[in-house]
Amino acid sequence: MPGADTASTPQAQQAPHLASLLPPMALAGVRVLDLSRVLAGPWCTQTLADLGADVIKVERPGSGDDTRAWGPPYLKDAQGQDTSEAAYYLGANRNKRSIAIDIACAEGQALIRRLAQQADVLVENFKVGDLARFGLDAQSLQEANPRLVVCSITGFGQTGPYRDRAGYDYAIQGMGGLMSITGERDDKPGGGPQKVGVAVADLFTGLYATVAVLAALRHAEATGRGQIIDMALLDTQVAMLANVGANFLCTGRAPSRLGNAHANIVPYQVFAASDGHLILAVGNDAQFAKFCEIAGHSEWAQDPRFALNNARVRHRAELVPLIEAALLTQARDHWLRALEAAKVPCGPINNLAETFADPQVQARGTVVPLAHPLSDELRVVANPIKLSLTPVSYRHAPPLLGQHTRQILSEAGCSEAEIEALLASGAVA
Repeated sequence: MPGADTASTPQAQQAPHLASLLPPMALAGVRVLDLSRVLAGPWCTQTLADLGADVIKVERPGSGDDTRAWGPPYLKDAQGQDTSEAAYYLGANRNKRSIAIDIACAEGQALIRRLAQQADVLVENFKVGDLARFGLDAQSLQEANPRLVVCSITGFGQTGPYRDRAGYDYAIQGMGGLMSITGERDDKPGGGPQKVGVAVADLFTGLYATVAVLAALRHAEATGRGQIIDMALLDTQVAMLANVGANFLCTGRAPSRLGNAHANIVPYQVFAASDGHLILAVGNDAQFAKFCEIAGHSEWAQDPRFALNNARVRHRAELVPLIEAALLTQARDHWLRALEAAKVPCGPINNLAETFADPQVQARGTVVPLAHPLSDELRVVANPIKLSLTPVSYRHAPPLLGQHTRQILSEAGCSEAEIEALLASGAVA
């Protein structure tokens, strides 16, 4: 088949003939029907696919997942020219198979029901009630397949006054409080709310959804009954406020933005050295004493205003300028070497070129090269899950919309005549 997927594990890359001898993957035998698009849902299903699940990505005929067109940048071919593969799409859809089905027609709806009967999990991110219009709601699908786990991902969930609203990561970061605590202080240059540089509400929702799916699969194995999972970006965004949310619930005071500083720990922020910036992340009083010695100001650790962290938080405005002045006297790498030797948490601020060139990042195998029918330069960021017996495997995202349509329909029991009729009708592509 043109553009056939290529498996890639560390062992298989070194010795392809050993691929058949590798142990089965953790989720081998689990079939996922993926009716999601863009990021939160695809991130969930990509994680499941990385762990060995057979993920069937259902896409709209003609256009497919929106992110197929979200470029530039695009993957480059051997001549350095743009291919049709948007980097965004490639980053969230590896290890999947693509089938193009028009769920707006009766034949397409019947196919989804047929595939759902043979699936363990269905993930979707349609608007609340949309799939019910086609008879593809969770309750209807579970009548035919009681073991089916259905995970619905929306902006605001299946209940509540906002249930019918469309929810997007950017808006959710604002509504969910994250932007109120992200960004420089209003009284400093560049002050004001900021979104995070990646779509964290989508990504965290995708990861929480993955955890929920695995828990529901465990329950289905034990009881024979699937569950309906209601995942909302806003719920996830509020949950991931973590200690900052807990601070508010304990005090009733809405926290203000602190830029790169920490609400509960001092010094724990970015500081300027003579030639750049570094992160100083002092986590306890013993580390603070070591830092003071390195900075040439051992007396700070004896000062009652600074000796204990709770005092340093209260006297932040007095301590931080002293540290700023001390760190400006030497270059960044001088401080990093000294602080690392003393086991005082610190680090550089890398751009992405520096990040991917970092020896630790490279040693951990964080970038995986993949064979691709359109390019010999495809590299993907590895899944960080490292299992000792069932390692993650990698196949590139399906470049062709509906690339596996015939294969999947045949597996579902469709005859060649049925497949041809479905293609002719436009129900599949």
